[in-house]
Amino acid sequence: MRPVRTVTIEELQARLAGLPPNPRVVVSGNMAIPWEGVRALDEAVPAYVLHALNGPPGLPAREGVTVETCFVGAGMRRHPRLRYVPSRLSLVPLLFARTLPPDVVLLHCAPPVAGQLSLGLEVNVLPAAIEACRSRGGLVVAVVNPRMPYTFGDSQVPVEHVDLAVEVDGPLPTHQPARPDEDSAAIGERVASMVLDGATLQLGIGAVPDATLDALVGHQGLRVWTEMFSDGVLALDAVGALDPDHPLITSFCFGSQDLYDWLDRNPRVRMLRTEKTNDPGLIAQQRQMTSVNTALEVDLFGQANASRINARIYSGFGGQTDFIVGALHSPGGQSFIALRSWHPRADVSTIVPLVDEPVTSFQQSAIVTEHGVAPLWGHDERTQARNIIDRAAHPRVRDDLWEEAAALGLA
Repeated sequence: MRPVRTVTIEELQARLAGLPPNPRVVVSGNMAIPWEGVRALDEAVPAYVLHALNGPPGLPAREGVTVETCFVGAGMRRHPRLRYVPSRLSLVPLLFARTLPPDVVLLHCAPPVAGQLSLGLEVNVLPAAIEACRSRGGLVVAVVNPRMPYTFGDSQVPVEHVDLAVEVDGPLPTHQPARPDEDSAAIGERVASMVLDGATLQLGIGAVPDATLDALVGHQGLRVWTEMFSDGVLALDAVGALDPDHPLITSFCFGSQDLYDWLDRNPRVRMLRTEKTNDPGLIAQQRQMTSVNTALEVDLFGQANASRINARIYSGFGGQTDFIVGALHSPGGQSFIALRSWHPRADVSTIVPLVDEPVTSFQQSAIVTEHGVAPLWGHDERTQARNIIDRAAHPRVRDDLWEEAAALGLA
């Protein structure tokens, strides 16, 4: 086992300056961006492709920088050179060995333990990127930060798989969940009332998932198999709602410093690569798999658009389809799309007659809003439409939706 070669930022820049023209650099995304490494890259390389999932604000936007992603984050939506590659999250790792070969992988790691670095908060598609990069003789760089939690599972990377390391010591970005608003709290209560003790959970981040987790504190024996989690899971653990004998499975995390402290060297948390967490076949094997996702809008056919606004990419497929399919094949599994019935900023109904954007997912168990639960799966299309209008749509638009339903042959 060879030790990782530690270099200065200036030495790293000299190595990066020798890359082939317009290299593709895959970087840790979400809340784990190694900013010191990104700045070194940006100063050393005149033109490059930066591939990251759910990139936050602050990514370089100068001429010569292309931001590439399969899931658009808040810091990417208005990037002047955004390159969106549509893909279900479970399939993104395959792209690195096929159409998106990386020249460099830039990681944000915890210091090594027994010859193993840890990817900490962000595993996701990075193991596949490392493998694809090494197979073609590319460069793997670790930005090593003692403040990164040391996590176990596929997050552990042998030091011999890393070519260069840069040592930094800086705080990690945090996300403090806000108290759910009244509508989100109502939706969370409705979803939680349909979750059985002993169920396995997949929830994202946002007001509705946070409210759902808040409403689950009275449950028992809950398990977690998800692509990400935040502080809500920490709260469930604190009240004893989680199955103590089953590991918490996820692929990335972000939240408060309290969450990061809890994650550090916690043997109950297993960070797995996306090909595992988002594999519908593995998801289907989980006990009473319950998937809770949200959307920008839902139509009377039960189709959800969670990806685009006025044809402009807003996010992407993510893992929504992976978990819907997996959950519905799980014994006792359920899959919910949970959203407010009215968009407060756009001042429009989120329940529409027919989505005119590309469809992100469809055929969920039910649509849940603050007004009620609209069962979908197993019902004929007219009953589905009636349930959506009568139980989920905002009362202000129900008459209009009935007129549109008739025109669509659904009434």
